[in-house]
Amino acid sequence: MAVLLHRLGRSAYRHHKLVLGIWLVVLAALITCAGVFGGKLDDRFTVPGTESQRALDTLGETLPEASGAGAQIVFTAPEGHRITEAPYTAAIAGTEAAVAKAPQVEAVIGPGLSGAVSADRSTAIVQVQYSVQRAEVHPSSLDVIERAAEAAEKSGLRTSVGGSAYGSNGVHIGPSEIIGVAVAVLVLVVTFGSLLAAGMSLLPALLGVAVGLAGLLALTPAVSISSTAVTLALMLGLAVGIDYILFILTRHRQQLARGTDPQESIALANGTAGSAVVFAGGTVIIALAALSVIGIPFLTVMGLGAAGAVLVAVLAAITLLPALAGFAGTRLTPKPGSKEARRATDPDGSAGRATLGARWVRTVVAKPLLTVLAVAGILVALALPAADLRLALPDNGSAPAASSERTAYDTVDDKFGPGFNGPLLVLTETDKGPGAHAGSQAARKLRDLKGVKAVLPPVPTREPAQTVIQVIPETGPDSARTDRLVRDIRAAAPDIRETTGATVAVTGTTAVNIDVSTRLSDSLLPFMAIVVGLSLILLTMVFRSLVVPLKAAVGFLLSVAASLGLVVAVFQWGWLADTLGLAHTGPVVSFLPIILIGVLFGLAMDYEVFLVSGMREEWVHTGVARGSVIDGARHSVRVVTAAALIMVTVFAGFFPLDDALIKPIAFALAVGVAIDAFAVRLTLVPAVLALAGRHAWWLPAWLDRVLPDLDVEGTRLQKAPQVQHKQPERVP
Repeated sequence: MAVLLHRLGRSAYRHHKLVLGIWLVVLAALITCAGVFGGKLDDRFTVPGTESQRALDTLGETLPEASGAGAQIVFTAPEGHRITEAPYTAAIAGTEAAVAKAPQVEAVIGPGLSGAVSADRSTAIVQVQYSVQRAEVHPSSLDVIERAAEAAEKSGLRTSVGGSAYGSNGVHIGPSEIIGVAVAVLVLVVTFGSLLAAGMSLLPALLGVAVGLAGLLALTPAVSISSTAVTLALMLGLAVGIDYILFILTRHRQQLARGTDPQESIALANGTAGSAVVFAGGTVIIALAALSVIGIPFLTVMGLGAAGAVLVAVLAAITLLPALAGFAGTRLTPKPGSKEARRATDPDGSAGRATLGARWVRTVVAKPLLTVLAVAGILVALALPAADLRLALPDNGSAPAASSERTAYDTVDDKFGPGFNGPLLVLTETDKGPGAHAGSQAARKLRDLKGVKAVLPPVPTREPAQTVIQVIPETGPDSARTDRLVRDIRAAAPDIRETTGATVAVTGTTAVNIDVSTRLSDSLLPFMAIVVGLSLILLTMVFRSLVVPLKAAVGFLLSVAASLGLVVAVFQWGWLADTLGLAHTGPVVSFLPIILIGVLFGLAMDYEVFLVSGMREEWVHTGVARGSVIDGARHSVRVVTAAALIMVTVFAGFFPLDDALIKPIAFALAVGVAIDAFAVRLTLVPAVLALAGRHAWWLPAWLDRVLPDLDVEGTRLQKAPQVQHKQPERVP
């Protein structure tokens, strides 16, 4: 790999204009395709193979208005008045008539028909039913509903509009993300001491992100791509793109400072640091692509989209960066006498004061056992809240507090009960004649179940043998008791069939979301086992050691557990919720743990390779166990620190978004990277290796012969004849 990347780097440097031109042409073509053929983003949650999805698909054919999205118009009478007074009922009737004319509306059910009037007669609900899913509802239709609701306010009513037709509004790019990128630029400037070098890190990363996002958006006509998938791809593509380029560019500038020819320098940097980038990027891609085995289309697209963004980031680092280096030539060389030049020419610090990184590593390994116990104890303490982890998908209760859908959700919760925000649909079907009688019997059975607040009369579908029963739980859609009720209905299904002759299936948005969360919970441990097993195999091949991969796997598990503990404490328990501006606390987003595991795994391997490869190189050269840990880490601590700060900054820039899916993911990734980089890789790793001594680098001879040598460190470059052949540089 190292030799191949060396050739690629040198070729990109020589043909820098051609390489840059190819990237720009590809970007222009993808933007054109996205603009001409790009479709709408699709935020549907489907769980193929589950009872709820099968029943929902059936209703899509026999009663489309029950399976599609729904909107709610919530009317509240002025203080001291009742919603049933004539002026208000007239205003509500006028709203119903106006909404019925909106595009795509299948049915409008007013309070006179549904009885949706609160016990104190202050509030009423008009239900608007669509035959299509939320992603297919036209904004113009929702505009008609909102204008009709506003018109009713002229009579003195307060109105709010919500329901499942409302949700995420897609990708948001605002001041917080721009500030995050600005902070990343500042870190790059401090790291390199050069605006040109900082720009060289940012430009290919931004171009790579643009290509990745344009490619993803261009696929929307053929593939259902969610707004969350696009945002996650943007977040990861930007973060890893800057990091990967930082690693290669740092090596390039160090070699330039030592007098290496620019063309040969970027080729060597591509072969050494670039090999580690390809390895690290490959692990992230594998982990994210593995999300597709869970069998949830929404998560599959999210994982593959993010994996594609990481792939583009890797390609930008190993091709576009060498090409831009060809434009810069010797101008990237650190100025003589600068800190960067002194670090490169005096790597052991013998001519001056030791770097902060070197002093930190010496402190850590001075008392390695104490360091290991202290770090492990802190991480275990942070991980304790994770034992209370509950998973669910967000609804309008997680929407921004000032939004209309959140107001509607809270009003319904207060006046009707939390279960009205997440009703269950029970599909009954019999093969013994018309289903109306069996449906009525099934409804009576459902009323007896614990946790049921109300059961509405069965509604016939276009299939005579079917009915649909709406069950109102006592608790909200993200409550553990609602989850229990769904399980109880399914457990009672055999008894209902025996006594009524009707099969029952629970469906609706709430049931689908519960099934998504259940499948993700069941997949969590197998997925983690695959990821940890993969890390053990890969790191054993890279470092020819047993201690290094075991230590890396344990450290990775500690990082994940501590990150999930903080997520539970903040988003589920509500610690610092007001300080952080959280609109809602409750169960954690269902797919957050798996996304965190996949992303953090790749980044952990990234930092592990860059940090430990230098230690192994020193060990091979000197054979001094503790000295190799100190001397090897000295070269990498500063770069890993800068890379982690950039990653944390970019992720944190997405935290202020008012998106119930993205906010917790951004928080989890930011704290996860911080914990893994600073507590595990830069502290726990040197301490464990120092404690293990010579045993840290031991590998049974038979295993050493069996395992392939990935040569991530680029040692074969020293033997490759093309490395010794230097071409005269041409600076444009």
